[in-house]
This record gives sequence, C-alpha cells and structure tokens, in this order.
Amino acid sequence: MNSNFTTIQEARHWASVFLGKHTRETRVADLLLEHVLNMSFAQLLAYEKDPFPESKREVFVESVRVHAETGMPVQHIIGEADFFGRSFSVNSNVLVPRSETEELVEGILNWVESSNKDKPQIADIGTGSGIIAITLALELHKADVFASDISEEALQTASANAQKLGADIQFIQGDFYAPFKDIPVDIVVSNPPYIAHVDKDLMDDTVVNFDPALALFADREGLAAYETIVKQIKDSNHSPSLIAFEIGYLQGNAVKKIIQDSLPDYTVEIRKDINKKDRMVFASRVSS
Repeated sequence: MNSNFTTIQEARHWASVFLGKHTRETRVADLLLEHVLNMSFAQLLAYEKDPFPESKREVFVESVRVHAETGMPVQHIIGEADFFGRSFSVNSNVLVPRSETEELVEGILNWVESSNKDKPQIADIGTGSGIIAITLALELHKADVFASDISEEALQTASANAQKLGADIQFIQGDFYAPFKDIPVDIVVSNPPYIAHVDKDLMDDTVVNFDPALALFADREGLAAYETIVKQIKDSNHSPSLIAFEIGYLQGNAVKKIIQDSLPDYTVEIRKDINKKDRMVFASRVSS
C-alpha cells in the first residue's frame, strides 16, 4: 500500500484512489482527512498545498485501510456522527444516525409548534445513541423527555451523549413502550428495527457487519416492532396524542393498517422523505 504522499492534496488523491479500488465511496477520503487534521472541507481545499503532517500519517493511512478493506463505517472509525447540527458519539452498540431521521424529528417539532402542548411528555422508543431524544430535549426546552432501549450498552452510549450535550433525559431499560404503561406520554416516537431478515443479504456490508442486528432486523417481514409498540400503547393506561414512526420505504400502508386496526381513534398519515420515498408514519389521536 504505497502512501508516499507529501501534501494534503496528494493525501486526498491517494486515499480516493485507494478507496475507489476497493469500491468504496471516495468522499470518505475527505471525511477522514477532516477528522485527522481537524479541518473543515473548505480548509482542506485552502491548504491543499501544505505539507501533510508526518505525525498524522499513520493514523490516516490506517483509517483509510480499515474502511476500504473491512467496510467499517467512517463514523465508527472516528467515533462520532453528526445529527441535527450536533456531534454524537457512536459505536458498534448503536445505529449510525441517518439524515432521514432528522425529518422525523422535524415532523415532531412542527407538530408541537402547531399543537397546544406547551410542556409535552415525550417517549423515544429504542433510543439507541439517543439522537432523537436528545435533539427533542434540546430543541423543546419545556418538554419532559424519556427514552427506552432494551440494550444496556445502547443506553450507556445515549446517556453519555446526553451528558456531553447537556440534555436532561430519563433513560429506562425495557422492551419498547412497556416502561411507559403508567406514564401519561403525549408523544411516542420510534425508529425501531424494521428490516426483514430475508433482506440481510441485500444490505451493504458497512451496515450489516457493523450496526447491531438488534436495532436492524425484525420478524414478520420487518413489522414485528410496530405491532408490539402499538399493542403496548393500546394496553397502556394513557393514549398519546401523537405516534411518530420511521419506516422502511415499502412499509407505509402496512404500518398504517397496524395502527388503524388497533387504535381506530387515530388519524394516520404516511409521509415521504426528501427522496420522495415513504419514510414516516404520523398518527394523531382524534380529540373527543
């Protein structure tokens, strides 16, 4: 692996070529450079003729090699990922945040703004790294935010993120909505596991080999988590005003039916993401 580059520009070129030969996205070269050199992309371009720091060579080359040869996500290599303008710590115990989930959060913020819920109680189900719960807590200063996950390791990551970012959240270990049976929650939000097991072989190795299977796959063609959460809500002592799910792009009608069959007093809407694919289901309880 010839890495005899001398300038930042040459380092970018070397990494891009090496990644390309391994059929990886060449943009990763810039992401790793930005992290290793602590520079923005604009700074990389502005200082591209500068010598590449010799003290940073080994860690940069190794990071490029690891991603190219194993598919380890860039976010796992650098230990962080951006979401809603904030940096979150991530690891193999949690999903790498996706931009589509930001649209789910935006939908909830818009709903709160248009509702009369001045101090909503929010439950984030299957919180993972805590991106949804923490973002909502920081954007909605008067909200009481709870977050659950069955994974103790995920909750440790989420709790560390909340502490780092200054978010006040009550974390609870438990099975989906079960810990909130007796809590008068106004908003339930979840990005649960929704990939069918049969689709595993079709997935990119950067996801299937590194993101936790517990957060990816679900039984019943990927619908089991939605069925469980909706049943738990139905059997609870309180009815939330809003249920917001992230979904697989082919699951909109199925998830809508799950909600309508068990919770007939909810109006259900399927929403598309920026790529015009079904990505969210919002269910609002009809006021009596």
